[in-house]
Amino acid sequence: MEIILKDDVKGLGYKNDIVTVKSGYGRNFLLPQGLAMLADKTNKKITAENVRQAAHKADKVKGDAQAIADSVGDMVLDIPAKIGESGKIFGRVTTLQLAEALKAKGVDIDRKRLSFDQEPASAGDFTATANLHKEVKHTVKFRVVAE
Repeated sequence: MEIILKDDVKGLGYKNDIVTVKSGYGRNFLLPQGLAMLADKTNKKITAENVRQAAHKADKVKGDAQAIADSVGDMVLDIPAKIGESGKIFGRVTTLQLAEALKAKGVDIDRKRLSFDQEPASAGDFTATANLHKEVKHTVKFRVVAE
C-alpha cells in the first residue's frame, strides 16, 4: 500500500514522503490516526504543489533573515549599565536591552532570537548570537559602558 505521510513518523519517514507500507499498518493505524493519506494520483499532485510552495516560502524567509544579518554587519552597539568602581555591573544586561539598541539603529530583531555567548558581568566588549533562521545565525558585537 502506497501512502503519503502528513506528519513525521519515527522509523517510517518525514512529512510529504511517499512510502510503501503493509496494508494493515496503513488501514488500521496510519490513516485513522491522520498521519497519512492514500497516495493516489490526485493526492500526489496536491502534495507536490504544497512542497513547491513551501520551498518558495522557505527561500523567502531565509532571504529576509539574511538581509537582516547583512544590515547588522559588523556594527558594535553600546549598552549603558550601572557599573561600580570595580567594573562590575549592578543588575544585569539583558537581551531586551540588546534588542532595543538594535531597534535604535534601525534593525528589528526579537529579543527571544538573541542569546549571549558569555553573560556580561562587567564593563567591556561582548558578543551575542542572533538566531534569525535555522540556517542563518549572526554574531552581534556590543560594548557594556557606564551610564
